Amino acid sequence: MPSCARHPDRPTGLRCTRCDRPACPECLREASVGYQCVDCVNEGRSAVRRGTTVAGAQPTQRLVVMPVLVALNLVVFAVTAYQAQSVGHNENSRLFLDWYLAPGVVADGEWWRLFTSGFLHFGPVHIALNMIALYILGRDLEPILGRLRFTAVYLVSLLGGGVAVFLFGDVNSAVAGASGAVFGLMGGIAVVTFRLKLNPGPALGIIAINVFMSVTLPGISLLGHLGGLVVGAIATAAMVYPPRRSRNAWQAGTLLALAAALIGLAMVRGAQLSELFCTAQFGCH
Repeated sequence: MPSCARHPDRPTGLRCTRCDRPACPECLREASVGYQCVDCVNEGRSAVRRGTTVAGAQPTQRLVVMPVLVALNLVVFAVTAYQAQSVGHNENSRLFLDWYLAPGVVADGEWWRLFTSGFLHFGPVHIALNMIALYILGRDLEPILGRLRFTAVYLVSLLGGGVAVFLFGDVNSAVAGASGAVFGLMGGIAVVTFRLKLNPGPALGIIAINVFMSVTLPGISLLGHLGGLVVGAIATAAMVYPPRRSRNAWQAGTLLALAAALIGLAMVRGAQLSELFCTAQFGCH
């Protein structure tokens, strides 16, 4: 009898139904028709094209970005609480003072605050609410968008919330929190429900309730929430609506355009505030 193609010392009367090579029982796997050798099985698996989501991502149940973002926010909160020697008044820490968003300070050249303020929180209740929302929204949205796209939507939404406060907020206000990015994910969930032709009622209801709370409750930045919501919805729409053939180009182009527009608006506003400060202090023209 011929020998197994993978084990020359094993005579066998069996053959692979796909390549017709001799194969011992150890090297055969049951197929839809007959038995195939392990080489043909592996080749068939690699040739199978995996499906993608509406955003072009490979379906996966293993979440990475959302847990990392939650952990990062918790670490920053722990650092501020340690520096301030207080969990309830962590805003007194050195890191908090260097990172929070104040339009007047940003206009003075500390542009990083538009981004870093999104990782700060006022006390345990503030961070708990935002991290619970991030967990719930990220758990549903990351598998659809994929890790890279989900990260991009989160970060551009965070920036959108910060720029909205910088453009329209009180120059002496102090703003911090991941709420702008979280509202961006809310907008993203709403867009995805429309794209998948699901019932958008629950998503829109949650957004309406949170916007209402932003208006009625004290100490909440409505501008940051709305800025993140609008930017997140636009960014997610760019992820799930482009045609498949040019999907990547549309996604990257829209994200770059959004980021450029936000940075451009921030620069214009910074120039306006600098001129106002100069006029008020020194009578500049």
